[in-house]
Amino acid sequence: MSNNEPTMDKIDDYNGNESKEKRATINKVILFCLIIGAILVGLKVSNSTQSDYVGTPENPGINTAR
Repeated sequence: MSNNEPTMDKIDDYNGNESKEKRATINKVILFCLIIGAILVGLKVSNSTQSDYVGTPENPGINTAR
């Protein structure tokens, strides 16, 4: 069994040694995901028109006037 796996020191991105290009790409991906998430939350909040009322005019539901 040979030991062909790289050690942590041999990996280019180990211990803060990543390139500026990789760091910028990661930051862009994170920012993109946050923007998409904010858009989806905004759409969900603006389109949530469900009512908490369970009854109908014929069957008014729970009577809370005690």
